[in-house]
Order: sequence, then structure tokens, then C-alpha cells
Amino acid sequence: MQYYVSASAFRSGCGTKESPFKTISEAARLAKPGDEVLVAPGIYREYVNPKNAGTEANRIVYRSEKKGEAVITGAEEIKNWKQFESDVWCVRIPNGLFNDYNPYTVPVAGDWYFAPIPVHTGEVFLNDKAMYEVMDLEKVKKPEVNRQSWDPEATVYTWYTEQDKDATVIYANFRGKDPNKENVEINVRQNCFMPSENDIGYITVSGFKICKAATQWAPPTAYQDGMIGPHWSKGWIIEDCEISDSRCSGISLGKYLQPENNNKWTTKFLKDGTQTERDNIMQAQYEGWTKERIGSHIVRRCEIHDCGQTGIVGHLGGVFSIIEDNHIHHINNKQDLAGAEIGGIKMHAAIDVIYRRNHIHHCTRGLWLDWQAQGTRVTQNLFHDNVPPKGTDITPLLGLGEDIFIEVSHGPTLIDNNLLLSECSARVSTQGIAFVHNLIAGSFTWVGDGVNNGTVKQISPRYTPYHVPHRTEVAGFMTILHGDARFYNNIFVQQDIVQDYVDHAKQYETTSQYNLTVGTKPYDGYPTAEKYFSQFTGWDIEIEKNRDPYYEHLPVYTGGNIYFNGAEPCDTEKDAYVDNEHKVTLKLETNGAKAKLVTNLYDYLPECNTETVSTALLGQAFESEEKFENPDGSPIVFNEDYFGNHRAVNPQFGPFEAVPTDKTELF
Repeated sequence: MQYYVSASAFRSGCGTKESPFKTISEAARLAKPGDEVLVAPGIYREYVNPKNAGTEANRIVYRSEKKGEAVITGAEEIKNWKQFESDVWCVRIPNGLFNDYNPYTVPVAGDWYFAPIPVHTGEVFLNDKAMYEVMDLEKVKKPEVNRQSWDPEATVYTWYTEQDKDATVIYANFRGKDPNKENVEINVRQNCFMPSENDIGYITVSGFKICKAATQWAPPTAYQDGMIGPHWSKGWIIEDCEISDSRCSGISLGKYLQPENNNKWTTKFLKDGTQTERDNIMQAQYEGWTKERIGSHIVRRCEIHDCGQTGIVGHLGGVFSIIEDNHIHHINNKQDLAGAEIGGIKMHAAIDVIYRRNHIHHCTRGLWLDWQAQGTRVTQNLFHDNVPPKGTDITPLLGLGEDIFIEVSHGPTLIDNNLLLSECSARVSTQGIAFVHNLIAGSFTWVGDGVNNGTVKQISPRYTPYHVPHRTEVAGFMTILHGDARFYNNIFVQQDIVQDYVDHAKQYETTSQYNLTVGTKPYDGYPTAEKYFSQFTGWDIEIEKNRDPYYEHLPVYTGGNIYFNGAEPCDTEKDAYVDNEHKVTLKLETNGAKAKLVTNLYDYLPECNTETVSTALLGQAFESEEKFENPDGSPIVFNEDYFGNHRAVNPQFGPFEAVPTDKTELF
């Protein structure tokens, strides 16, 4: 059955084409498996809470009749501003508008949230751009440029809120604009399209613009909300949507509510956050977190931008998903939120998740894979500009960022056929990884570091779970030994180092934390496989006396890598091709989602003597004992490049099999 919705209908009808509903929510209360809800262009100021699930064979489809022209928003227009003083205007909003959730009294808060300024989940928008909240009225009257923001000129558009009896009062500096003549909105709803109940699965949301919701901070130890998401269910498809201007997260593929375990670290203060996360995972195990019930979502062809915390967030609920062909950009650029849960994509437990053909840029870190990145594959993506712009005041709370951060996972985590063009390509506080056929123009940071739990005097290793291969069931727990890393057929190009990054790196204890030298050099001193495994020829009394070998760094495997402009291989890499003669230039020309690489790199590549990489060569991750293979357990042969072109028997270095030209578009 088809239901029709039109915001421009004279009055709400019965959902037929001739007599459509005025709101999507009316259709969402009725739609059943096999039904389609067609939504006409217009602005829908509502929270859509689907009542019924579809099935694998008969999905429920919500579709915008014209892509991007049906807008679901968590905001309301405000037109009754009064001039208060010069450029400062004031509005008084009765609190009845907010029902049981007033974003202007709810601070952004939760586990791993560290920002010093207690901003609210509410925001004020001037012509679709979020303004900056300040904590006193004087900073509205006399705003100052904040150079921590990636858009410092915008930081003088400030606002302040206070409560007066039964009303929310907002003061805002519109810099000479009359807010009653401009498009001024405030967000009033926490979500736009998200079931309030669990197990509302097999829903497709296609072609909508979804924006401006007052979402809350989404750590892995709490219920994770977003403007849109499947909550705790299976089989959603979110496609061809524009997702923007969430206070915290755009799309949530994340965790359900565990009432006694929700933000337990920062509400009960007794157990450390890492332990409460382990508690969350094990509770989910016995409450039905299985492959049959949860995950297997698809997010594709979406543009996701200008969200405060993440474009996509998830813990546990995103397993077995595919995230492909998305354009994710300008995440956390305001820099008014800070903590350990920020990125273009931030996912815990990305078990068998595939990230492919995404364009991710201008985010405070691009992709963060935290805990349980087992069977995870990152392939054919373009990453760039995921570090602070030159001239930005870099804060220790957020650091330099990077294209990819893999943290305290046992793998296998596979990074292949990508362009990693930010000055920091990967933060590698992990093991069980493979980098294959990438163009890497930034450094590896935090190698051999960043896996303990922040104690000063005590030993505090983070024991993290690994799983039965291609399942959610926990197979064991172990700390991170580092290494178990593979680097094959990559191109490393050292870029000029920005002085801002050098100055920031000096704050850290060791060069392993913010290393700025491109290449595998941070793995100096790690054993080869031959040396490492020769220690374990059999049990004897000497092993009983000294078990240190079980806790030493794991081996590093290399082959077919090439280094330019001073990029350096690690000391066990014997076949590295190092070119110190030529100067390789890399320039990325961008226009929105479009991107083109201009380079002389291919003038200097030597004749290929590489070998085809496959599951057979990569083997298995040490701790999880799972192979670098497809989610269905079948082997991978890396015989396709960034564009899907078939590779030669002796393949080209890096992500491109054919030499790209100045006319070759990456996206």
C-alpha cells in the first residue's frame, strides 16, 4: 500500500494521493511491511517515530518524491525578536513549546565529554548556519573571535540563554542583520526520524533532507541518539539523504538504553569508563546482541555535514553494516564540543563493517574505529584535511586529528586502496592491522602508545574483547601488545610539515605520540615474524620462569612499499624502495564532493616488482585468530584498485593500477 504526505495539503486527509496526510508521523503510525510512504516537497517540523517494523522480504519505505526537497527538521522558526541593544536581539519563548525536553536547559554531557564550557543541546541558526553559544550576556554584546574554531570569523555570531519563570530567553548578536527578516531558527526536538522502541527494523529512508536536531552526546556507554537512526534493530537503509546540523550526531547506528548502565562513569563515579564499557558489552550479550537480531544496516550516497560530534556514531548496533559512497565533511568544526567520541565517523565494535568509496574531509579526525574493529574493512575512500587548518589554536583536548584512528582493537582491521592525504594519516594505538595499496601522505602517530587508561602511578592496561569470527559473541579479552601490523604495496610521500603541528607535538612526552615522519619508521625495533615466533618452539621450564615473551611487541610484516620526499621505512623492511632524488608533489583540487589529484608521482615510480596481496599472504590477526577475509569468510585477492579496475599480476604500487591524469576525478 502507498501512503501520501504533503505539508501543503489544505488539511490532513486519509493518506491517499488525492487526500494526503499533512505529516509523516501520521503515515508512520500506520505503515506496515510492504508499504511505501511518499512525501511531497516541503518542510516537516516533526519527530517521526515509526511504530511498525518491516521484514527482510517486505520493507517499509519512506521516500521523498523529489530528492532533498522533503525536509524533516528539529527546528522551529522564530520571528518575534525584539531589539535589545545595538546588534543584540532578544526573544522570550514559552517553555510549553519544548514539551518534556527543553534543549536550552539540557547541557551537552556524558561519559568521555571533556569540554570546559557547559554548552546546551539547543542551538540558534541564522540562515542555516549555527551560531556560537556563550556563557554570559556580555560576550553577546562584545563578542571576540575564537581561533579554536575552524571558522573563526563566524564565532562573533554569539547567543546566550537563561530561564525566566516559565520561559526560555535567548539573546543573540546578529551582526547588523534583522532576525525578523532573516531565516532564524532554534532546534526544539531531540530527534527527527528514529524509533523510540527497539526492534523496529527493515525500514528504508530515502532522499530526505534531515537537519537541526538537539541531539545529546553519544558515548559508547550510553543510549546513543542521532537525528536519524535505527535505534536497536536490524536491516535499515538510509540512502540519498542530506544529514546536517545535528548538535551532536547526525546518524546513530548505536547502542540501546541500559538504564542501570547509562553514563555510569560520570553519574556514579565508582567504576572507570573502560570498565563500564566492558559491562555494557557483556550486558548486551545476554540481552540479545546477535547477528540475527542487530545491525546489517546500509548507509549510502548521503551527504553528512556540519554536525557537532559525529556524522555517524555507533556502538554495538552497527555491526555487519555497509557505509558506502557518502560525502562526510565539516564535522566538529565549531570546536565547542570536546571529548573522546568525535569524528566524521566514530564507531565502536565495527564488526564486519565495510567502509567503501566515501569522501571524508575537514573533520576533527575522519574515521575513528574504537574497540572491536574486527573484520572491519576500509577500502577505496578519499581522506583529506582531517587536521586543524593552519593558524588554528590547537587544543590538547582534541589534538591534531588524523584520517583514521584505530584504537585498542585486536583486528583484523584492513585498510586498502585508500588515499590518506592529511598530514597525520593514521593514529595506530592497536594491533591486527593491514595497510595494502594505499597512497599515504601523512604520518603514523601514537604507535606503541595510547592503550593504557590514564593512570599516573598504577598500571592500567585496557583489556578489550575479541569475538568469535564473524559473530558478536565474545571469545576473550586481552590488552594490546602492539605490532601484528602488515604494510604491503603502499606509496608513502612525506609532505612539508606545518609549524603549528610541530609546536603542538612538542607538548607530548615522546615522538611516538605525535610523530610527523611519514612511513613505517615508528615500527623500528619491532620483531620480524621469524624472530618473534622462534621464541615459542615448545614448553619448557625456562618459559615457566620468564613469560615476558608473551607480552612483547608482536611482529611487523612488510613488502613492496615505496618512499618519497624523506619518508622512511622501519628497520626490518629490507626490500623498501626509497627515492631521495626526486621531489614528489601532491595537490588535491576540490569542488564540493568532486576531487582531482594533480601529481608528478607517476613520473618517478619504478617498474613494478610487487606481488599480488591476498588473504593467504596477510594470514590472520594474532589475538582474534581471524583471517583478513570477507565477512562471509571467503578469501580476498587484492586485484582491484581504487576505481575497481583489475590489477596486473605484478600490480602497481598504491591505489591506482592505471596512471591517473590531470583529468582523472577521484569523486
